[in-house]
Amino acid sequence: MNTPLTRSALIVCFTTLQAGLQSTVHAWQPVAGQLMTRWAQEVSPENAWPEYPRPQMVRKDWHNLNGLWDYAIRDGEEKERPAAYDGKILVPYPVESALSGVKKPVGPRQRLWYHREFTLPQDFQSKRVLLHFEAVDFHAKVWVNNMYVGEHRGGYDPFTFDITDQLVGKPRGGRTQKIEVAVTDPTDKGTQPRGKQILDPHGIWYTAVTGIWQTVWLEAVPATYIQSLRITPDLDNHTIGVIAEVSGADGTTVHVTAEKDSSTARGTSGKTIQLKLSSEVYNKPWSPDQPQLYDLTVQVKRGGQTVDHVSSYFALRKVEVAKAKDGFNRLFLNGKPLFHYGPLDQGWWPDGLHTPPSDEAMRYDLDMLKEMGFNMIRKHVKVEPRRYYYHCDKMGFLVWQDMPSGDKYIGGQDPDIKRSEESGRQFEYELRELIETLYNHPSIVMWVIYNEGWGQWDTPRITRWTRQLDPTRIINSVSGWADRGVGDVIDKHSYPGPAMFPPEPRRATVLGEFGGLGWPVKGHLWQDRSNWGYRTYHSQEVLQSHYASRVQALLPLISQGLAAAVYTQTSDVEGEVNGLVTYDRVRVKFDVQQLRTLHEKLYGPPMKIIDLVPTSSKQPQSWRYTFDEPAENWIQPGYDDSSWRNGTGMFGTSKTTKAKIGTQWNTEHIWLRRTITLDRVPENPQLSVFHDDDAAVYLNGVLAAKLGGATGDYAPTPISEQAHRSLKPGHNTIAVHCRNTGGVQAIDVGFFDMQ
Repeated sequence: MNTPLTRSALIVCFTTLQAGLQSTVHAWQPVAGQLMTRWAQEVSPENAWPEYPRPQMVRKDWHNLNGLWDYAIRDGEEKERPAAYDGKILVPYPVESALSGVKKPVGPRQRLWYHREFTLPQDFQSKRVLLHFEAVDFHAKVWVNNMYVGEHRGGYDPFTFDITDQLVGKPRGGRTQKIEVAVTDPTDKGTQPRGKQILDPHGIWYTAVTGIWQTVWLEAVPATYIQSLRITPDLDNHTIGVIAEVSGADGTTVHVTAEKDSSTARGTSGKTIQLKLSSEVYNKPWSPDQPQLYDLTVQVKRGGQTVDHVSSYFALRKVEVAKAKDGFNRLFLNGKPLFHYGPLDQGWWPDGLHTPPSDEAMRYDLDMLKEMGFNMIRKHVKVEPRRYYYHCDKMGFLVWQDMPSGDKYIGGQDPDIKRSEESGRQFEYELRELIETLYNHPSIVMWVIYNEGWGQWDTPRITRWTRQLDPTRIINSVSGWADRGVGDVIDKHSYPGPAMFPPEPRRATVLGEFGGLGWPVKGHLWQDRSNWGYRTYHSQEVLQSHYASRVQALLPLISQGLAAAVYTQTSDVEGEVNGLVTYDRVRVKFDVQQLRTLHEKLYGPPMKIIDLVPTSSKQPQSWRYTFDEPAENWIQPGYDDSSWRNGTGMFGTSKTTKAKIGTQWNTEHIWLRRTITLDRVPENPQLSVFHDDDAAVYLNGVLAAKLGGATGDYAPTPISEQAHRSLKPGHNTIAVHCRNTGGVQAIDVGFFDMQ
C-alpha cells in the first residue's frame, strides 16, 4: 500500500537527496592552479575514458571500472590494507596529475592504495570474469573481496587476472564486490623502464607518474575463450597468418574469416592459420596516403557450435630496408622507398601527465600532425593506450615505437653498462610484452630498442632477440650515440640543424632527432622561468623561418642517402618549449598549410645535387684568407684582397678530427673570400658548411647565412632570399667570417644547387 508523504517528510527526503548529490559532485574536482587543456573541463567521474580499450580484439561483454576510487598514500613498510582512505581519486589519471583530483607525489618508500566496489552486469552471471589493467606504474598487487589474486611489475604493459573464483554470491547479481590495489614505484631510484619520469623534474625530465594510468575494466568470457591474437600480413603472397591462443582449447577448432568476402580458413589453437586473400577484393595495401583496413572475425567452435568469437581487423603492408634505384639503402613500404618524416612525440599532458585527458584529446594531436603533412611519429620512450595505435592505423601514420628507457646512461662510446640480473630480466620482460601487445598494429613499422645509450646493454644479443620476436619490422638498435653496428638503421641525433651518418652498404642512415626550436608563448607555459629549446625564438614568423631552413636542409641529405628524419617535437612538455603546439594544445605555433607545403617536398624523388663550389672534404679548395680584421667592405665583390694569403681548406687545427686540415688556423678569427663563376642563377642554392664555432657567410655582399655554435660535420644550409636574388650569371663572391670560442676550431664552405 502506498502512503502519501507529508510536506515535512518531502522536505527531509529532498534535503537528503540534495546532500547526497552535492557529496558526489564535490567528491572530485580537478586540482586548480594548473595549466590545463580544453578537454579537462569535459572530464567527469561518469565519462573518464569510457571507450573500449582493446580495439583489435573486441567482445561485447565488458564493463568499465574507470571513475572514482578511494585512495590512500601510506608508508611502504605498512603491509596491511588501510582501515580508512584519504579521499577520492579519478581513475585512470595518475595520482600526481591534476585530473586525478589529488595531485600528490608518491615517493619510492611509499605505497599507493586504491579501493572501489562494484556490482556485476547481468550478462556476466554465468561466465568467467577477467579483470584487466591496461597500465599501472610500476609494481601492483591486487585483491578481490579480501582475497589476493596476483601481482604485476611493469609500467607500460596491460595485464589480466581471472577473478571468477574470488567473486562472492551465487547468483552473483546484485552482490557488492570489492577491488583493492597496492602500488609502489621507485621512479629514478630504481632500474626499471621509466622513460622521462624523474622525482625532481627539470630540463628534459618530467613529473613522475605512479599507479593506475590507463583503463581498468572487466570482461565476461566463456570457459573456452580466445586469449590473444597474432596477425601477420604477407603482402607478397596475399595472405595473412593468424595465431589464436585459446584457453580450454581441447576439442576445438579456430575459424578465421575476412569479412569483406567471407573467405575463411581454420586450424587449431596456437598454430598459424593461413588465410588466402583475393587480390581483386583485397587490392589496397596500407599506406599513409591510403590506410586501408579490413575487418576480421575469429571464432572458436566445438562440435559445430560457436563457443567464443572476437572481432578484429588487419592491413596488408610490408616494411623493410632495401636498396633504392639511386644505390642508397632506404626504408621501403610495400616494395617502394618512402621517406619517413615526423615529430618526436613524448605523449605528455599538463592535466593528465602520462594520461591524455580523453580519447578526443589524444586524437587531436594526431589530426594536427596529419594536417601538417607528417607521415610518421616517433613515440618517444613511452607507450600509449592501445587506442592510440588504433587511431594511427586508421589515419595512416608510420610509428617508430621506442622501448621506454631505464637504468643508467653508458655515455659516448664506452662499453655497455652491466645491468643487474633483476634489471636485465625486467627490461627483457617489458620489451617482449611491448612487442606482443602491439604486434598486430600495421602503423608500427619500427622498434627502437635503446635511446642515446640510456640503459644500453648487450646490444647485439638484444637486437637478435628482438628480430626473433618480430621478424616483420625494421629494428633500430640505438637511436643516437653509441652505435654497435647492428640493426637495420644507423641513427644520428643532431641539434638543432640536420646531419647524417655516411651511407652504409647494409643499413639505412636516419636522423632520429633534430630541431628542437623553441618559442615560449606567454599564458601557455607550465612554469614561469627556466623554459628552454635547443634554439629559442619569440615570434611565429622567426620560428617558422628557421624551421623552414632546417627542413630545406634535409633535401640535400636525402639526395645523399638520408632515409628518415624526426623533428623535436609535437608539443611543449613542462619546461621544454620546442613543440609544434603549446603544452595546453591551445596555440599552434606554425602556419599549418605552410608546413604541409614544406613537407610535401620531402616525399618526392630525391633531388640531384650540382656542386657549384665543392667543399674540401674530397679535394682541397683554394681560398684567400686573413687572420687580421679587414676593412668594413671586405664582403663586397670589388674589395681588394690581394694582400690576403692563399690557402686550401679545411682551415683549422690538428684537433679537428672530422676532416683533413689544408691550412692551419689557430687564432680567434679568420676571414675567407673566393670568386666563383656561374653559367646561370641556381634554382635551389644551398651552402654546405663545416663550422666550429660561429660563422657568417655572404654572397655578393649580402648575408646568406648566420650560423651559431658548431656542427662537427658538414651541414647543408639554405641561403637567404636576399642572397639568392644577388646571384647572377658570371662572377660572384663568397665571403666567410668564422670565430673560435675555444677548443676545436674549423671552417670550410661549399656551395651547391638542387634540381
